[in-house]
Amino acid sequence: MDVIEDEQVLEQPLESYPRLAEVSRLIARYSEPGALVAPAGRVKTIAAGHYTVSGLSHHVRLGDFVAHQSPSGIHLGEVVRVEPDIAFVCPIEPGEPIGIGDMIIRRGAFRLAPTDAWLGRTINSLGDPIDGLGSLDRGDDRRPISNIAPPSMSRQRVQTGFRTGVKAIDIFSPLCLGQRLGIFAGSGVGKSTLLSMLARAEAFDKVVIALVGERGREVREFIEDTLGENMKKSIAVVATSDESPMLRKMAPLSAMTIAEHFRDQGDNVLLIVDSVTRFAHAIREVATAAGEPPIARGYPASVFTELPRLLERAGPGPEGTGTITAIISILVDGDNHNDPIADSTRGILDGHIVMDRSLAEEGRYPPINPLASISRLARKAWTQDEEKLVSRLKSLIHRYEETRDLRLIGGYRAGSDPDLDMAIKQVPVIYETLKQTPSEKPARDAFADLATALRSAAQQNQQGQPMTGRQRQ
Repeated sequence: MDVIEDEQVLEQPLESYPRLAEVSRLIARYSEPGALVAPAGRVKTIAAGHYTVSGLSHHVRLGDFVAHQSPSGIHLGEVVRVEPDIAFVCPIEPGEPIGIGDMIIRRGAFRLAPTDAWLGRTINSLGDPIDGLGSLDRGDDRRPISNIAPPSMSRQRVQTGFRTGVKAIDIFSPLCLGQRLGIFAGSGVGKSTLLSMLARAEAFDKVVIALVGERGREVREFIEDTLGENMKKSIAVVATSDESPMLRKMAPLSAMTIAEHFRDQGDNVLLIVDSVTRFAHAIREVATAAGEPPIARGYPASVFTELPRLLERAGPGPEGTGTITAIISILVDGDNHNDPIADSTRGILDGHIVMDRSLAEEGRYPPINPLASISRLARKAWTQDEEKLVSRLKSLIHRYEETRDLRLIGGYRAGSDPDLDMAIKQVPVIYETLKQTPSEKPARDAFADLATALRSAAQQNQQGQPMTGRQRQ
């Protein structure tokens, strides 16, 4: 067995050490090319969630990956804290068998090398296939997953709107290619279902989906049933809830890196992350294990550093490239839309869709609140006539909702307020038109569907047909 002192650096290629040949082959897949000399250290202490290494402090940086060989195989870890004499490492895999004195080798930033051959495949955060369809080819474009956003002045401007096929969004909060949109909802309200409907949009060349902390039983349902034929142009990056915080933290970063690869080829890419809240939870677990103190409801400062670094990477690329349209779900704790993660991401994104639990309880799906949802780029997607119409529709909906209690107790008499009379007639029709299930085909023209419904309702009223109970309310 090779013996290397704690502070010693390997002065020969790793292949010169038989015991480390397998380590060399593994880490060469994930680290920067051309590195022939790798610093090595040894495990000093072991704790729940991390271990410390002596001999590497002067050779590693935050975010560097290290490799450890145990009797059960090769294991990766990420450097999360560096002190003068020791480095703190969080293992990628939970329950890694590691002992005091084990050798740890540094090989730099984690990298992915995506290609078109990855389309239609499901992978883990490390870029390894988990769908049982065989191995994946590696491309020539090796990218670090902790990348930076393009310079702001070199990016294209957002110009082109597109249809999502979801009527409530296409009418009240339309999107543009290169936009970053947040979907805010509590647990069990239906945000994953809405994301599955958005994944079917036809405006994109490629779709990259990151399922972060998702239930394991739902992964195949989402991929096989929801995506269906669209999986041919999609890549799914999966880190389920039972996996380590490191893998859950890496999943959105890996998905963003894959999306950047296709964007730079000129493609318009749809990136879906479900959810960024679980990404923040994973960062919190890692940071807490490294000893970082909390600053806001248990979240350490690194969470609020990592969120904008991830989200700013989406959007339009530099001139001559494509776009990354990001749809990010945010799980609001206790339906509090002002919790730290929701509040932070709302300020970064280019709009937000608010899903209301009370609407879901009424049976209105998707339960999107049109008054609370905003697209900051809506004017680039609407025509002038559509913008005027939406403004009028929102005014009617607001008038209808603010007088709901008054009407329920019989305190309103028809004819005393023409605007409210119109709202009572039209808003229930609007709500009914906006209902949509995942099994329905995406709407081709949401405004045309709404106009048809309103016209039909108006004809019925002119013919003297009685109003439904819902309309009376």
